[in-house]
Amino acid sequence: MTDLSLSAARIIVDTALSHARSAGLKPLAVAVLDTRGALKAFAAEDGTSLKRAEVAQGKASGALALGIGSRSICKRAKEQDYFIAAVSHVVGGALIPVPGGVLIRDKAGALLGAVGISGDTSDNDEAAALAGIQAAGLAADPGAD
Repeated sequence: MTDLSLSAARIIVDTALSHARSAGLKPLAVAVLDTRGALKAFAAEDGTSLKRAEVAQGKASGALALGIGSRSICKRAKEQDYFIAAVSHVVGGALIPVPGGVLIRDKAGALLGAVGISGDTSDNDEAAALAGIQAAGLAADPGAD
């Protein structure tokens, strides 16, 4: 598998939202991007706040831009804030350096895309992304602390 299928992207979105409802999370926006950074699937629940879609896409886009999950980007921002600020400028602001941006890989480790979620705490956003990726039978790479 070298491409992220629309079917897999939809499973990620649907399962992430189902996870959020069962866990009692705040309304989420979920964006799935392919390796090119093109939007593959998206949904925003009723009640999401303004700009959650852009934040979700920024988490996924940032992970793709740097090739690491946004949890690792968050760590790097704490250690090298000037670097993350510069990269954010280079990518037109499409980089949100907090957990919730998770790389999607196939079982062999090949990059397929990324999912970004926004709406609850960053840790809860990431947990919903992990649930969605797992349900699609793919491997999640959220980054390391």
